[in-house]
Amino acid sequence: MAGGFRLHAWLLAIWFAASFGVVFFARDLQVIVNGWPLGYWFAAQGSVFIFIAIVAVFAWLANRRDGELAGGDAAYTAYKRRLHRKFASYVLCLLLFLLALALAERWGLKKTWVGAIFLFATIGLYAVIGIYNRTSDAAEYYVAGRGIPAVYNGMATAADWMSAASFISMAGGLYLQGFSGTPSQPGGLAYVLGWTGGFCLVALLVAPYLRKLNLYTVPDYFGQRFGGRWPRRIAAFSAVLCSFTYVVAQIYGVGLITSRLTGVQFEIGILLGLGGVLVCSFLGGMRAVTWTQVTQYVVLILAFLIPVSWLAYKQLGNPLAPFVYGQQLQKITALEQQLVASPAELQVIHEYARRARDYELKLQNVEASLESERKAMREKIRSLNEQHADESTIVSARRELAALPRDVNSARERWTHAMHDNLERAKPLGGMPQHVKPFAGETQGSIEDQQEFDLSRRNFLALMFCLMVGTAGLPHLLTRFYTTRTVAEARTSVAWSLFFIALLYLAAPALAVLVKFEIMSHLVGQDFDSLPVWIAQWAKVDPTLISVSDVNGDHILQFAELKLGADIVMLATPELGGMPYVVSGLVAAGGLAAALSTADGLLLTIGSALAHDSFFGGETDQAGAVRRVMLSKFALLVVALVAAYAAAQRPADILYLVSASFSLAGAAFVPVMVLGIFWRRTTARAAVGGMAAGLGLTIYYMVINVASVRAAWGLTGSGLWFGIQPVSAGVFGVLAGVVVTVLLSLLSRPVSLPLFKDQQARPTGI
Repeated sequence: MAGGFRLHAWLLAIWFAASFGVVFFARDLQVIVNGWPLGYWFAAQGSVFIFIAIVAVFAWLANRRDGELAGGDAAYTAYKRRLHRKFASYVLCLLLFLLALALAERWGLKKTWVGAIFLFATIGLYAVIGIYNRTSDAAEYYVAGRGIPAVYNGMATAADWMSAASFISMAGGLYLQGFSGTPSQPGGLAYVLGWTGGFCLVALLVAPYLRKLNLYTVPDYFGQRFGGRWPRRIAAFSAVLCSFTYVVAQIYGVGLITSRLTGVQFEIGILLGLGGVLVCSFLGGMRAVTWTQVTQYVVLILAFLIPVSWLAYKQLGNPLAPFVYGQQLQKITALEQQLVASPAELQVIHEYARRARDYELKLQNVEASLESERKAMREKIRSLNEQHADESTIVSARRELAALPRDVNSARERWTHAMHDNLERAKPLGGMPQHVKPFAGETQGSIEDQQEFDLSRRNFLALMFCLMVGTAGLPHLLTRFYTTRTVAEARTSVAWSLFFIALLYLAAPALAVLVKFEIMSHLVGQDFDSLPVWIAQWAKVDPTLISVSDVNGDHILQFAELKLGADIVMLATPELGGMPYVVSGLVAAGGLAAALSTADGLLLTIGSALAHDSFFGGETDQAGAVRRVMLSKFALLVVALVAAYAAAQRPADILYLVSASFSLAGAAFVPVMVLGIFWRRTTARAAVGGMAAGLGLTIYYMVINVASVRAAWGLTGSGLWFGIQPVSAGVFGVLAGVVVTVLLSLLSRPVSLPLFKDQQARPTGI
């Protein structure tokens, strides 16, 4: 047992050094090795390889210790062979389907038909799987009968994990944020490190121990470990909260992609995609969701790797993008220096600064400024009418008048946002950081530069911490490891999951670099009249995705005149790279698969938390199990409709919503869960207090730093603690959860509840 915990300690030490250690000294690791800045390579790739090795070594040693390296009985081995044959047939059919569509496009099939075929063929496939695997059996509905082989559970977990944020937004975030983002918006490679490094915590601290308990949901653990109603109910509430925040982002991605594929309105696109989600999760639960996610993983990984490989071959003559894109990093650095010194770019920056000053003047007397603008617009319309101007010009002027803010408060909010947006774009490179530079500011510069560097690095580390800890606490992820046949397969499944996830996470930084080089070297400098059609098409779907404006009036597109949202970079890559439209359809289908697969798992988690954990937590008879399944289905349907309504309001970008859910999950679950597994002294009262303190503090920090809330309550200043951004509020929540749980456990009287149902389930190190 002691030796086992020593292995934990060594592996966690390696994990810490490969993540936090490398990042902390990233500015010092700037030596160029084979074209790569060493610090950038470690953050984008090297650490991911180390994380995979940690999880794989742990699984192998732990399974060898338990004597479970063998493949199982003959029947199970035959079952896996049948699955391998079916899976190979599916992959072959999918490739033939792509080839057939490519040939059809070449022979004249319209683009709208290509998009519609992709949409309805993939959603139809998922629906067929859902109908075929329909069930009302509790074990099948909640945990797929605990019979999913490790490799397929790893594939399903990867699809469940790689949501719209990973597929649609992560490459865009890396494009916009470079290595580390800005002090006010940390990001960049923090997502790669956080979302892969977190699986080390899942493998070493959580997944095997939860699988030993033969439970259905994560709140089940809190109910069994601590007893009573409140630990389970608080866990159920936390599961609903973080999962709902997450699922809204997925449904937003569904609407975004479906509307682009079919041309329907955004809201209608949400409902079309939602139908595919509900057929799987509503009818078959985890059993249907698992096999749907396996098929979705193949679609999404092909959809991601084909465009990035195509772009790498186009630019570098080698399709192995993750291994060769380092050649473009130095070229991008040179292009950035040229753009910073460009007179045309400086003209654009000065114009943005002037606009920011104009908004600042308006904000000095909002009421008078608003009335002045209305008066000027009415005078313009009157003048156009007197001159008998063209009707379209008059209509356009009337629309401008109607678009003015309705009242003083809305004017103040809109103009404040516009002022900050113009101030940001008035910076070099349109406010984007240099791509390979770790952290803002300078270590050897002025006091202000040094403070900016410390703040940037601190926020990067905080976000990475929240993503890692949140990974170990997300209920929809942990439930996936309940579906394996044995504890050994659960460990192996974590390793497979990280391997399948890494295929995309290693390619995302490559895509960001290749797209940035393509834009800087080819798109920038074009005449506005010759810009590609896809820019206007995507702007029509959602103006926040992409916008261009001739700010300096030279009719030439400058880099600062192009504004991209994080959600557009991946989706527009095929058109940017001049690929056939069938690749665009495949990318959209991949993004749809990523969003649907995660939405399936999240809705199932929410439905289970509301029905299984909140209402029927104590029933064990067959009739009670059937009622739980039926109520779970009803709850799932209601939550799906509410989430669809929330997504239709377009509340925030996908990446921010998903990141916030990680802070919530990490603070609510991880401190109490890990202490409950490894520390017998943890009590029920401490669990309730720890979860409430962690979740409450995280929500408070997020809410109190919302600009509208601070304005409504008359709060001044930034409201930030140690300069940490609200998206990383989980840093404070996790600390509060640990402190409160430990203190209350020490102050409470130990209870006689067993840590686990049997002694074999106790953690023994490995």
